[in-house]
Amino acid sequence: MILLDGKKTSADLKVEIAASVKQLKEQGKKTPHLAAILVGTDGASMTYVNAKVKACELVGFNSTLIDLPEATTEEKLLQEIENLNNNNDIDGFIVQLPLPKHIDEQKVLNAVNPDKDVDGFHPTNVGRMTLDMPCFLPATPFGILELLERYNVETSGKNVVIIGRSHIVGRPMSILMSQKRTAGNATVTVAHSRTKNMKELTLQADIIVAALGIPEFLTGDMVKEGVTIIDVGITRVDDASKKRGYRLAGDVHFESVSPKSAYITPVPGGVGPMTIAMLMKNTLLACERKS
Repeated sequence: MILLDGKKTSADLKVEIAASVKQLKEQGKKTPHLAAILVGTDGASMTYVNAKVKACELVGFNSTLIDLPEATTEEKLLQEIENLNNNNDIDGFIVQLPLPKHIDEQKVLNAVNPDKDVDGFHPTNVGRMTLDMPCFLPATPFGILELLERYNVETSGKNVVIIGRSHIVGRPMSILMSQKRTAGNATVTVAHSRTKNMKELTLQADIIVAALGIPEFLTGDMVKEGVTIIDVGITRVDDASKKRGYRLAGDVHFESVSPKSAYITPVPGGVGPMTIAMLMKNTLLACERKS
């Protein structure tokens, strides 16, 4: 069993991105600049945004954080987005999700300039991804592809089951892995909450991407020997034995699944760090396109 180490791979990626930034600066070109909009005080969102700001510092990017209160109106948020769209120094920006309930999430994502949409959520980028045209790929699926490529996991002709159909992970992952690419050319099945023969499907899978948000859903009896497991989930689970009173669990029951696995991502330290690294990579691409 080989651990797909997202922590190490993301660190390698950041070193590579930092080298590219250094080269841009030496050539007298623009320093990449990533902005983030955070609305409210959701703990997980604040943690993610802070991690993104730290990653910017590490690779030599400029970064801007626009921190807005929970009560911010949709109109005010849309104005902030328009300001970033029109600011030539900003190469890419993200609007941290989820947003407060009084704000229309899709309306907000649609307002982002597709050329600065380094999260890859704008319909223009989603459409271009579907047609296999140049675009910003959503950071989490992009990170998973990078992990599979760097560990030389064979995907061509393989049977892939993706559990979860979200627009952020499951749906784009299914499109990308069926395309002609290094970590692609697979036969893909998308399973979800209405799937009736889940175990039957997962037992046939060579590669499983678990992205449904249910802790330890995928268990050892649901997978075959030699399977590759990508665990996208991360949930706080109460655990009195831990100092913090909880532990972080993925969508995969690691203890029972890992002995059967050829490759598996840990939680934490698997897909999570890759997501931030690929956001940095998308921002670098956005900056280079403008040079």
